[in-house]
Amino acid sequence: MPTEPSPARVTADADVLAADLLVGGPSRAALDHVREHSWLTLVASDPLLDDAAAIIRDIADDELAQDWRDRIERECELVDHPPEDHPALASAYRGGAMHLLTLDESLTSASTGAALRGRVETSPRHPDAFDTLFDAESLYREVVGGEYPGPDSDPRE
Repeated sequence: MPTEPSPARVTADADVLAADLLVGGPSRAALDHVREHSWLTLVASDPLLDDAAAIIRDIADDELAQDWRDRIERECELVDHPPEDHPALASAYRGGAMHLLTLDESLTSASTGAALRGRVETSPRHPDAFDTLFDAESLYREVVGGEYPGPDSDPRE
């Protein structure tokens, strides 16, 4: 059963998760927004984390991939989905994530957006777009309510 969609719930595709660790740039900046705010939730599935760990293993090594996997499992909310589903899309849908961060241009295309609209409340976007448009203050007022206190977590811990 899917979780109720919320703008405070975010899924990152395997490419974004790996780029966050290995490259930085827009992927790290986008995910830092999530890590800086305890009221935001990163949503993922085991197949999605498996895909990201495989990328990390291919580019770096087994030890880094395992260390990353151990850490990310503590940082995100895990959801289940049918094995044949696209790991990132299914994680977003099942986890109620209204934001799906991806570097996959086929997911951020206008045709994919049109196909998703009306079926799910997930908006796939490039991490750079999320980083540019992210407005913690207005999102806090919508999700939590009251005066935005600023970031409450260190994204590097």
